Amino acid sequence: MKQEQSQEVLATARETIEIQIKALQLMHERLDKCFDTAVEIVMGMRGRVVVVGMGKSGIIGQKIAATMASTGTPAFFVHPGEAFHGDLGMIRSGDVALLISNSGETEEILRILPFLQYQQNKIISLTGNMQSTLAQNSHVALDVGVEREACKNNLAPTSSTTTTLVMGDALAVALTVKRDFQPEDFARFHPGGSLGRRLLTRVRDVMDKGPLPTCTPGAAFRDVINAITYGRLGLALVMEQDQLCGIITDGDVRRAFEAQDEVKHLCAHQIMSARPLTIPADTRFAEAEIYMKEKKVGALVVEDAGKVVGVLQIFGLKNAPPAI
Repeated sequence: MKQEQSQEVLATARETIEIQIKALQLMHERLDKCFDTAVEIVMGMRGRVVVVGMGKSGIIGQKIAATMASTGTPAFFVHPGEAFHGDLGMIRSGDVALLISNSGETEEILRILPFLQYQQNKIISLTGNMQSTLAQNSHVALDVGVEREACKNNLAPTSSTTTTLVMGDALAVALTVKRDFQPEDFARFHPGGSLGRRLLTRVRDVMDKGPLPTCTPGAAFRDVINAITYGRLGLALVMEQDQLCGIITDGDVRRAFEAQDEVKHLCAHQIMSARPLTIPADTRFAEAEIYMKEKKVGALVVEDAGKVVGVLQIFGLKNAPPAI
């Protein structure tokens, strides 16, 4: 009995997903120049995008506004009920109104149309009824209509909220392309998150600045070991007159022991890696991390104007030795 119930539940879940996928496919096929018009309206605005929606459409509207705001398009959400009781003062004449109503006849949405028309606000609507009052009173209406809701009773907003959300995302992403919105721009709006920190942080901000463990090319094996030990970085930089000649890592030392019966007579230049990987100090940390993963290294020598200024280490990289 339990197995039959489980199969029924899975079948329902798959059907729900399939219905919503079909709704998105149909919307994808309907997409036309109206979308271009909507993007151009937003790009030409003097103010912000004011997103308005009631009920489930309002919840979707809040997400759309948040996505736009975080991707370079100034936007905020206004509840239509609150708008009619004073919050209309938040909407300026240079703003673009993005009104959401699946039926296109939502009373709370229609009641603010006269105010928007008086202020000459451009109106973009997301609606499932292109013949509705809302669509007819919009500068451009984007069709988010669906054949049916995924709900068994065809009542609960499911497919319609999905298409509305995706259309909002499509607008936001298209606007990032028009604005040439870059990762650095995204990071400025997300300075508190880990992604923002990674994108804004430069190598010089997180590198080990020293004093760095160094030795000369002619340094004795014992001196090399001492430099690595007391430097606490698992490596030593081989320097000659402020010029980087090579690097010796814990791995290089182990390989020397494996290759030689007697290592005490070896000098630094005999066991060093002569072409250490370097990176400019102003490189974004995110780029440095990608580079280190590609090269499968755990450390890079940091340079500024041709001089060694630090060592960048990232621990925990899969299959990465301490350095080159």
